[in-house]
Amino acid sequence: MKKLMMAAAVGTLSSVILTTQVAGPLLAQENNRNTNVYQQLDLFGDIFERIRSQYVEEVDEGELIEAAINGMLTSLDPHSSYLPPEDAQAMQVQTRGEFGGLGIEVTQEEGFVKVVAPMDGTPAEQAGVLAGDFITHVDGESLLGLTLDEAVDLMRGPLGSEIIVTIVREDAEEPFDVSIIRDTIKLTAVRARTEGETVVLRVSTFNDQTYPNLKDGLDEQIEEAGGLDNINGVVLDLRNNPGGLLTQSIRVSDAFLEEGEIVSTRGRNPADGDRFNATPGDLIDGKPLVVLINGGSASASEIVAGALQDHRRAIVIGTKSFGKGSVQTVMRMRGDGAVRLTTARYYTPSGRSIQALGVSPDIIVEQPRPAPPTEEDEEERAPRTEADLRGSLNNDSLTEDEIQQIEDDRARAEAAADLREEDYQLAYAIDILKGLNALGPQD
Repeated sequence: MKKLMMAAAVGTLSSVILTTQVAGPLLAQENNRNTNVYQQLDLFGDIFERIRSQYVEEVDEGELIEAAINGMLTSLDPHSSYLPPEDAQAMQVQTRGEFGGLGIEVTQEEGFVKVVAPMDGTPAEQAGVLAGDFITHVDGESLLGLTLDEAVDLMRGPLGSEIIVTIVREDAEEPFDVSIIRDTIKLTAVRARTEGETVVLRVSTFNDQTYPNLKDGLDEQIEEAGGLDNINGVVLDLRNNPGGLLTQSIRVSDAFLEEGEIVSTRGRNPADGDRFNATPGDLIDGKPLVVLINGGSASASEIVAGALQDHRRAIVIGTKSFGKGSVQTVMRMRGDGAVRLTTARYYTPSGRSIQALGVSPDIIVEQPRPAPPTEEDEEERAPRTEADLRGSLNNDSLTEDEIQQIEDDRARAEAAADLREEDYQLAYAIDILKGLNALGPQD
């Protein structure tokens, strides 16, 4: 019995020794790490005091600390930043769909401000700003070396005031200036219309109104067409849509999916990840769907395009999307400010991350840049036909109804041709839907 007790004691002692041997170095490392952090914080305090007491000019202590916070956050990635109280409030207003400014979504690349997308109907879009443009100067002042928030602050100003931005564009030989008048931005999240037999849903942003606007607009177009049987499908236009609320992108995806995963998010701790699934019900009962994207389609737009593409629910047409596959969480801080921190990456149903890669369309279709009219274009005349020849025979084999049908078909064809000149990508998407319907139901 004594031997047994001694063996148990030795076993326990060995276990304690082993635990101590393993835990000892780990605890030492943790203590060293904490010591280093405290030393660095002490160093920060020392430098702050030196600046406050010895810098050549008197400094605003609050601005100095805010700059240090911003420097810490912007060193992580372009989307993490500190929002002072006024900016935090402005962001809340923007998600509701009305705010003041130029109407552009921007990011930072190689020290310059890059336009993700101009928003529909805003001063920036009307002035000709395009997705992919780099803004190098504001009213002659260089943006190089400024944080993104500092650059955005320079672009803010009173409503109705003019701002001159200098733009570098990939296919332009020289930088050029663009004049923009600041205005109140009232975003209509979704505009719905019908082209021929196709419903076009133009989604310009993902704010609180996106899904309600989409459903109401779609229902209205279907009712005007005389029912779902009278439309051949839907084009979901996400071009130049810079994103917005994750919840709204999930609802828009769910609107056309019956089941399955829409998107998943994964942060530093795998256990903290989330998965979002579709619920039964498709607003168009499986009718063909085409999604339009381009380089200005980012974030929430890419979630929708990626989900519908992975489920083979839609054909994605256009050009590669922007590639913002990260999730930002806004955390309220003391003093009514907030921190916007990148906390996760999102993944499409097939498990692919879009970060820096974007969504690749199933069919690549470039949007031709409009060429200036030439004298030859202005002098071009409609070609002559048999009907224009003197003494040509009349076609008396058709009834009035048949003639009217031919004229209606010709009018639709001419409207399609006009649309092709105006918006080639959209016209291509509508042609795809026509082709799918011509084939009939597929097993």
